[in-house]
Amino acid sequence: MKTNCCEVLPTDDIDAVAERYAVAITPVMQELIDAEQGQGPISRQFLPDTRELEQGELDLADPIGDKPHSPVPGIVHRYPDRALLTPTKICPVYCRFCFRRETVGRPEHAMLSDKQLDNALQYVRDHTEIWEVILSGGDPLILSPRRLKAILETLRSIEHVRVIRVHTRVPLVAPERISKELVSILRAAAPLFVVLHANHASEFTAAGEAACARLVDVGIPMLGQTVLLRDVNDDAGSLEALMRRLVENRIKPYYLHHTDRANGTGHFRTSITAGRELAAGLRGRVSGLCQPDYVLDIPGGHGKSPIGQSYVRDCDDGSHDVMDYSGRWHPYGS
Repeated sequence: MKTNCCEVLPTDDIDAVAERYAVAITPVMQELIDAEQGQGPISRQFLPDTRELEQGELDLADPIGDKPHSPVPGIVHRYPDRALLTPTKICPVYCRFCFRRETVGRPEHAMLSDKQLDNALQYVRDHTEIWEVILSGGDPLILSPRRLKAILETLRSIEHVRVIRVHTRVPLVAPERISKELVSILRAAAPLFVVLHANHASEFTAAGEAACARLVDVGIPMLGQTVLLRDVNDDAGSLEALMRRLVENRIKPYYLHHTDRANGTGHFRTSITAGRELAAGLRGRVSGLCQPDYVLDIPGGHGKSPIGQSYVRDCDDGSHDVMDYSGRWHPYGS
């Protein structure tokens, strides 16, 4: 799928990228791209780039190892007490760094069939250790209200599922979808958390902030997750502004993800060393409310690990030193 925003690239280049990976941009993001003339942090996230066709030595088709942990279509069960449910692989926008880019936006993966969805929900019923279900995709908030309501009501009817999480970009990239009906459906499924994917403060338009407020105002807690991206937010000022903007909108920063090794995304990745320095730099610059955990998904399906800087070191006598936000070490004892 192509949009007129892609006219900043030669048509042949757009076609080559779009033939391999999905491309779509919403009107709200289109306006931001136009305003930055296709050269800013929004453009870099959504406009096709011929570097996506370059296969890096470390690139992987399934960089976080979903497939080994998918017992039935639509389920990823990587951790004992939680499972991912992906009823759709369609998004309103397609991030150029997406770790599921080999499957999202493809017609054959667009939606789970009724039978596949029933099987996925039955898997959740059968596995009583699943305490939390995370709706992901794709973007679950592009589902029709009817279908989303049916899924949430089924999950709510499963006694051992105590918490639901919804991962989405919709409030910022398609804020008109956060309707009274949708808000009511989400609120009825409480306890339910909405986790917003946002990578730059400029993504927060007036309409997007109003959409977030419609969710928070009725008591739906929101968390924020961010991907650390070269030439988008890999500087202290951009990260600081984003984390503050999230909190100002009553969204608690949750994860700062190191960019996954998805095919064709090497130009987005920073080094872990640079990422750790940026994450540590936030600690002295912004409130504790604004601190995300810097994490990495271990390739092969081994899950997330925190990779931020350690603030404690062991001493030979069994005591410890503790580092303050400015990098100075202080003795603490045992």
